[in-house]
This record gives sequence, C-alpha cells and structure tokens, in this order.
Amino acid sequence: MEQAIIIAASVIAAALIVGLAAFGAATGDGQVTAKAIESIARQPEAKNSIMVTMLISVGLIESIPIIAAVIAIVLVFTNPFLK
Repeated sequence: MEQAIIIAASVIAAALIVGLAAFGAATGDGQVTAKAIESIARQPEAKNSIMVTMLISVGLIESIPIIAAVIAIVLVFTNPFLK
C-alpha cells in the first residue's frame, strides 16, 4: 500500500515539476521578448545585436523545462524512494 502512495506522489510531483517549469519558462520568454521589442523600438540600429542576445537568452530559458522534464522522468521511472 505504501508503495502505491509513493508512486502516486511521484507522478503528481513530476506533473507539478513539468507544469511549473513550463509556466516559468513561458513567463520568462514573454518578458525577454517584450523587453527586446521595446529595445528595438528605442534603438532600431541595434536590432541585430538585440536579436542575437534575445535568442540566446530564450534558448537558455528554455533549457530549464527540459532539465525539469528529465528530473521528473527520473523521479517517476527510477524512484529512489522505493525499496
């Protein structure tokens, strides 16, 4: 019985991990993109530099949900709490 509870808790935790990581990444991407558009509107001549920096930042932000998904998969499939 306790193994079933641990498995259920692991699945719920994995879902929360992936969901919150995706929400945080989406929020961060939105903020980065909004600030980049604002910067381009203020200095159109720096568009290329701003775009490169924005794309690198978005790529780094998107790596967080991928890492969270890997941690969630490890938590579900190779659960360290099960005997």
